[in-house]
Amino acid sequence: MSTHINSFLCLGDSYTIGESVPLHEGFPYQTTQLLRSAGLHFHAPEIVAQTGWTSFELADHLINWKLNSTYDYVSLLIGVNNQYRGLAITDFANDFEFLVKKAIHFTNNKADHVVVLSIPDWTATAFAKQQNKNVLSKEIDAYNEICKTISAKFHVQYIDITTDSRLAKTDTSLLAIDHLHYSAKAYAIWAKKIFNILKK
Repeated sequence: MSTHINSFLCLGDSYTIGESVPLHEGFPYQTTQLLRSAGLHFHAPEIVAQTGWTSFELADHLINWKLNSTYDYVSLLIGVNNQYRGLAITDFANDFEFLVKKAIHFTNNKADHVVVLSIPDWTATAFAKQQNKNVLSKEIDAYNEICKTISAKFHVQYIDITTDSRLAKTDTSLLAIDHLHYSAKAYAIWAKKIFNILKK
């Protein structure tokens, strides 16, 4: 009798790719390694993400690109580039609802197999030095409120990583070499949170 090997689709932007760290140090691979170490069978994660992608660009890619019809688990982390570019938050809400429904569809309508990660707060990095950090932080909180509300509406799992990301203000070891994205240490914290949900 063959053992089922779980599939894990990770949707997002540079945070999902793990910009500025080796592929295996990003949160998708670290999560998979934790699951395998717990005796669970998982393929390597499939990552559909691109640096700079907004929610619309991710949605557009999913509409026009053929992926597998189903996955056992799906993660979604998107929105920082909408906020960074100053795009309309109402458009993000519409896109995000579409993406959550699409993620649920990928899991064969198992909403609890979808994990939404909150948007990290990049104002904790050196790139926000010349900007009004309080205003930007509040904008990110507003985006995350949408993520949280839509996640609750569709009964998908929601993980707060924003609080963890803000620790980079005083702990630079959480940042990658580019001082904008996150380090393997930060991704390990996110991975552990995802692992704790998926192992159930």
